[in-house]
Amino acid sequence: MILLNPHKLTRNYSDEASRQIMQKTVAFFESQGKAKIKADDHARIWYADFLEFVKQEKLFATLLTPTPYGADENYRWDTWRNCEFNEILGFYGLAYWYTWQVSILGLGPIWMGDNETLKKKAAHLLREGAVFAFGLSERDHGADIYSTEMNLTPQVDGSYLANGEKYYIGNANLAPMVSTFGKFSHNGEYVFFNADFRKKGYELIKNVTASQNYVGQYALHDYPISEAEILSTGQAAWDSALNTVNVGKYNLGWASIGICTHAFYEAINHAANRHLYGMAVTDFSHVKQMFVDAYARLVAMKLFALRAADYLRAASPEDRRYLLYNPMVKMKVTTQGEEVINLLWDVIAAKGFEADTYFEMAARDIRALPKLEGTVHVNIALIVKFMPNYFFNPAEYPDLPRQDQPRNDDFLFDQGTTRGLSQIRFHDYEKVFRAFDLPNVQIFRKQTATLKKFLIAARPNENQRKDVDFLLALGELFALVVYAQLILENAGIYAIDAALIDQIFDFMVRDFSKFALQLYSKPSSTPRQMRLCQRMIRKASMDEVRYQTVWNEHVYALKDLYTMKL
Repeated sequence: MILLNPHKLTRNYSDEASRQIMQKTVAFFESQGKAKIKADDHARIWYADFLEFVKQEKLFATLLTPTPYGADENYRWDTWRNCEFNEILGFYGLAYWYTWQVSILGLGPIWMGDNETLKKKAAHLLREGAVFAFGLSERDHGADIYSTEMNLTPQVDGSYLANGEKYYIGNANLAPMVSTFGKFSHNGEYVFFNADFRKKGYELIKNVTASQNYVGQYALHDYPISEAEILSTGQAAWDSALNTVNVGKYNLGWASIGICTHAFYEAINHAANRHLYGMAVTDFSHVKQMFVDAYARLVAMKLFALRAADYLRAASPEDRRYLLYNPMVKMKVTTQGEEVINLLWDVIAAKGFEADTYFEMAARDIRALPKLEGTVHVNIALIVKFMPNYFFNPAEYPDLPRQDQPRNDDFLFDQGTTRGLSQIRFHDYEKVFRAFDLPNVQIFRKQTATLKKFLIAARPNENQRKDVDFLLALGELFALVVYAQLILENAGIYAIDAALIDQIFDFMVRDFSKFALQLYSKPSSTPRQMRLCQRMIRKASMDEVRYQTVWNEHVYALKDLYTMKL
C-alpha cells in the first residue's frame, strides 16, 4: 500500500537502525494516544515529552548529522528516510513536525558553512538533544533578505556587536545555535552567524503564534560575536540562505501528506460506519466521488514527493533539476493537501469540528503549509523561470531509479551558486507520457500539447510578462505538466495499477481545464490566447469499471484499517 499505515510500516529500509527509528517514533505517539495529543494541542502545551524522547533516542542526531560528524555509521543526512520521518510527524501533529522542520532550517547554514568548529559543536548538541533555529525573516521585511536590518558592527578588538530583530523564528526559545542572517554595518556584506538564547544580549520578546510551537520574535542588543561564531560571509552567506530554504521547503509537502493520510483514515472510518436514511454514508454516490477524488489526490501527492526526492538525492552541479521539483513539492503538494481536506470535510461535515477528532486539528493545520517557507505565489513565480527550457530545450539524462540507498546526501550542503536557474535543462517529459496508453493520460497529453502551442503562437506579450496575476495562472498550468510527469515516472517505479493512474488523471484533466478557464478570463488575455485556452478545456474520460475498481480495491479497503487509540 502506498499510504502510511502506522500499524504496518512497509517501507523499504536499508538498515535496521532506520527501521527502529520509525517504529519507535510511531510507538511513542501511539502510546500517547489521541486524547493526550489533542489535550496538549488545545492547552498549547510545549512538547517537552516529545523532545525528551528525541533526546533519549538521539533521533534528530541520527537523522540530521552528516556522516563526517556522526557518532557511528547510522548517522547521516539521508533524504529517503527523512521523508518518512517527516510524514510520521505530520501524521500525529504539525507541532511535532514543526520543531523538526525549523531544526533542519537552523542546521542548513551550519552544515553549508566552512566553520568546522561550529559544525562539531552542532553535532555534539544534536547528540545532547538540542533543537535549532533559523533567524532569517524580519517583522517588517518577511523573508526579503535584501532588506535585512540585522547588522554586525566591527569593534577595535576584531569582534562584532550584533543588533537587530528577527520575527517568526521557530525554536527561538530553546535553540543554543540560532543561525542568524544579517549584514556587516561597515560594508553591507551579508553574513550568517550563530546566536545563543542563553547569552546576555539575546532578548526573547514573545511567541507570535497561538499554538504549541514557540515561533519567536527575538532581538539582539549589542550581542557580542567573535570571528569563531561566523558561519559564512558575502555570496556564501547569501547562497546558504537560499539553499537552506531549498532543502527545508521540500519537507512541507511531507507534512501535508502525513496530515491528509491520518485525516483520510478518520473520515472513511466515520462515514463507512455511520448510517443515514437506511444507508451507510459511503453508499451515497456523491460521497463515493469525494472519497475517490481525495484518495487519488493524496496518492498523487505522495508519488510526486517521492519522485522529487530521487532528483534531490541525485543532484550535482551538472544536474540541478531538483530546483524545479522542490518548490513544486512545496507549492503543489501543500495546496493539494488543502483540496484533500476540503473534500473529506464535505463528507464528515460537523464531525470535523469535534474536539476529540484528529480532523479538527488537521483542518486547521493544513492551511499553514502553503504559507510557510515562501508563499505559493512566490514558488510559482520561481518555477515559471524554468518553463522555456522545460518545453523547448530538453537534454539527455540517464534514467534515474529510486534513490533509497543508505548514504549521506553530500550535495545538499555543497550546492554552490544559486544563480543560473534559466540555464537548467530537463529531460523530455513526452517520453513518460508516451509510455501510458490510458484515456485520461492521453487527454492530458493533448491539453499539454495545446499549452505548448500557446507558448509558441500566443506567447505572453511584454505587459503580460510583467503582470504577476497573468503569470501565476500560466504557472499553474505549467506546474500541472511537471506534476503529471513525475507522478507517471513513479507510477511505474511503485507499480501503481492502471485504474488508479487513470483515476488520478481524471482530476488532472479537470484541474487543467479549471486553470485554462482562469487564464482565459484574465483581463489582458488576447483573442488568440482565449481560443487556445478554450482548446485546453477538456472533459475527463468516464469509466464506471475503473471508478468502481478504485473505490472497492483502494478507497473502501481502507475502512477500519487504522484507528488511533484514545
